Amino acid sequence: MERTDGILRMLKINYASSQDDVQGFSWKPVLKIFTFLEEAEIDRLSHNTRGVLQYMITGKDNPNSVLNMVTLARENGRSVQDHITKEMWQCLNDFYHTVRQEALIEWLQKEDPVTILDMLIKHGILYFGTTDITMARGEGNAFINIGKYLERAIQSADILDVKFSDVNYALDETTDTTYWKYLLMSISGYELYLKTYRGGFEARNVVGQVVLNDQFPRSVVYSINRLHRYFERLKNERNVADFNHIDFMIGKMKSKVRFSTPESLIQEGLHHFLNETKNSLFTIGNSLNQNYFAYT
Repeated sequence: MERTDGILRMLKINYASSQDDVQGFSWKPVLKIFTFLEEAEIDRLSHNTRGVLQYMITGKDNPNSVLNMVTLARENGRSVQDHITKEMWQCLNDFYHTVRQEALIEWLQKEDPVTILDMLIKHGILYFGTTDITMARGEGNAFINIGKYLERAIQSADILDVKFSDVNYALDETTDTTYWKYLLMSISGYELYLKTYRGGFEARNVVGQVVLNDQFPRSVVYSINRLHRYFERLKNERNVADFNHIDFMIGKMKSKVRFSTPESLIQEGLHHFLNETKNSLFTIGNSLNQNYFAYT
């Protein structure tokens, strides 16, 4: 559900960007971040706005389409229906039936896509809000939030990595301000940036907000802090060794990110830092799966 929300927001802002810059716009960054397509297929789709929207929202052969992910979320919800609230199940069910409508494919081809995207984004917001105010603060809620913040941290690192690869990771060079504006808008960070930095859009400040600002709900450091907080709730006498192992991995990564600065990231190399962070998050995710979910 977190990935679905991220994709829908990214599609909405990038669609707006495509209307501002019809000639120069490309969907390549979005397809690189959120699909498993080969480079040749990405190139073929990169200037086909309606085709990208179709593939990302209702594409049955795209494992990361909104349709497929909401379907999976609903199946997961169905399998644990006794452990989630009735209201949460209702939100998942409503979202599922909305995204499965045959008419949605036609609307995406003919209507204003922003209207469709707004409708789907609202379904996601309703799900997150309902989950937050109805779920008991037990183990189930902890796992939901661990998954959410793992996904969010990886997403933010991925988005930043792909966007900076387009400008060769140059944090000191001046770039078209609309480039950073749309990046921030796609992760709901535009207003906070304007309040925090008064001197216009600079690459190093964008990195500072998206990686290091612990007041920004979609920053890497915020997501890792919340991941650690919810993971600590899983500690009990039966799983001390496994818990300590994963707790150490999260703590180590948390310290590295927390004590970084835009200057230290420039020195280390932004791509290297983001890649290392993503690899650490994947390792933590795999360890959580092995220790808490896998049948061995």
